[in-house]
Amino acid sequence: MKKIITSILITIAPFIGNAQDKEEVNIKIVPVSENISMLVGQGGNIGILTGEDGTIMIDDQFARLSEKIMASIKTLSDKPVKYLVNTHFHGDHTGGNANFQEQGALILAHDNVRKRLASDEKNTDGKGLPIITFNSDVTLHLNNNDILITHVHNAHTDSDALVYFPTSNVLHTGDTFFNGSFPFIDLKSGGSIDGDIAAAEMGLKLINKQTKIIPGHGDLATYEDYSKNLTMLKGLRENVQKAIDSGKDKDAIIKDESLTSAFYSDEEVKDGFINGPKIRETIYMSLSEPKSEDETESRK
Repeated sequence: MKKIITSILITIAPFIGNAQDKEEVNIKIVPVSENISMLVGQGGNIGILTGEDGTIMIDDQFARLSEKIMASIKTLSDKPVKYLVNTHFHGDHTGGNANFQEQGALILAHDNVRKRLASDEKNTDGKGLPIITFNSDVTLHLNNNDILITHVHNAHTDSDALVYFPTSNVLHTGDTFFNGSFPFIDLKSGGSIDGDIAAAEMGLKLINKQTKIIPGHGDLATYEDYSKNLTMLKGLRENVQKAIDSGKDKDAIIKDESLTSAFYSDEEVKDGFINGPKIRETIYMSLSEPKSEDETESRK
């Protein structure tokens, strides 16, 4: 278990500092189906669909890795990246946008991805913004796949999308699913525990027990892995809500390991990006804050 959590910590290290910027990063290609691969480097997992219509890319990690990522893609297909889909706005999933856009890729994402990237004070030239946005669902018909891209409300952030390849039976969840660890729910960017649960429920409705799942972080997953994740999310929510209802305050909940130990002990995740106290605090804050209209919608 510690090995899984440590690997996830490495891939999301940019959220806690730039210690890895000088380290050598290699891009690993993980076959998923006949024409879909998962690329693992530093940052969120990348999905690649190849075919005669061109290459479809899901997320792109960091700008400084773009050259290596492009080289890896060329070993899979000589076709250029035609469409680049961002599952949400975080930099470890969108950092290479401008580089791939310069190579001719059309970037698609939820409306809030463009809004958040455009409002970033570091984005002074407006490069790398999605040029095609959607507020609910969009479908691409390419490479003998009807690629369903569907927005999930206030889950990991307020800009998340699931990407499903029904013909290949592959789902890319973005960061609504961290395989092998507690979830990262970005409350400051519109995320919520209820939305994360709803996203997992939506994903499980789309797929079947043979589906292969590319998580935002962690190893290639199965239906069972994804289902266990939903069980964990619901259990975490239920336990923290019961503690709130019993009169426990924030500090008491943060200290109460029993609320989360059925899934990971504090010792197991002490060095992880999201440790025990942090996930208890996050869920407490999510359940205590007023619900937005989108969050209310996510629970219907």
